[in-house]
Amino acid sequence: MAEGGRRHRAFIGSFTAAGGPGLVIADVHPASGALSLTGRLGTVPDPSYLALSSDRSMLYAVSETADGAVAAFRVGGDKPEPAGPPVPVDGSGPTHLSLHAGHVLTANYGSGSVSAVPVRPDGTLAPAPSGQLLHTGSGPHDRRQRGPHAHQVQPDPTGRWAVSVDLGTDSVRVCTLDGGTPALHREIALRPGSGPRHLAFHPDGEHVYVVNELTPTVTVCRWDAVGGSLKPLTEVQVLPGAPVGDAYPSGIVVSPDGRFVWTATRGEDVVSVLAVEGDGLRLTGTVPCGGHWPRALAEHGGFLYAANERSGDVTWFAVEERTGIPRYDGSVEVAAASCVVFG
Repeated sequence: MAEGGRRHRAFIGSFTAAGGPGLVIADVHPASGALSLTGRLGTVPDPSYLALSSDRSMLYAVSETADGAVAAFRVGGDKPEPAGPPVPVDGSGPTHLSLHAGHVLTANYGSGSVSAVPVRPDGTLAPAPSGQLLHTGSGPHDRRQRGPHAHQVQPDPTGRWAVSVDLGTDSVRVCTLDGGTPALHREIALRPGSGPRHLAFHPDGEHVYVVNELTPTVTVCRWDAVGGSLKPLTEVQVLPGAPVGDAYPSGIVVSPDGRFVWTATRGEDVVSVLAVEGDGLRLTGTVPCGGHWPRALAEHGGFLYAANERSGDVTWFAVEERTGIPRYDGSVEVAAASCVVFG
């Protein structure tokens, strides 16, 4: 769809190993938030997480496979076009990627590492990483924390630091990228056994919210952009009571105005609404995610989107402005959906 001459599009990742179509493209109706599927591209196996360049001309995707790779696409035309072959990241099972200081950074879950792949001036990728940081450590959960499992890496709001979240070591690492090699600046320990998965920065640049996978909670932290450090302040439940079965939180989003935090919890299949109150959060309610196993959340244009992996769909919600409560509005079928980004 177009508004003011600009086309609104969504790019959806999926797991091809579970029957997903790969990279899916959709038009976005700006008034309703509705998605209309327009195409697909299955050239990269398991493009489970995506990121756009700042000018929205390039799209980057992880290939969440045992070998691990990242791929680049030109998205200025009607259909994404591969911009060179996928580049190995020298890590296993990359689950997340972001752009930072002229590089694509990948968080490699299987190998517990962060890789940095240089981006050329034309947006294409260099043929190999310029460096990587190997995480070390473990946690008390016997099955899930026998070693490091980097799950997310992203720049802080100032662009000075890269911050990686490790589920296996119950910690967040703050890194620099000197000479193209991620270097550890500081590691911050979170509660043992919490299993941190992803984090999101508040618009004030002073607070960070870490969603924990092994316990259905969010850890509220204060961010020091000058010193490059996190200080955990409190931990808040994202469910109103004890889960009846599996409960694995996944995605986390902060509203653009900074008043609310939304999380998704797989198994319980809900989106939780937390009100921001100073240095804390308050759980105000949960709503069904509209599918099964919500792997990721995204906000765009006043609407909230959930990529539901096991039910194979992306659902969208209008958000009530006063309360932050999402209201289900519709869905599109995308088998093994894993994430959605907008550009």
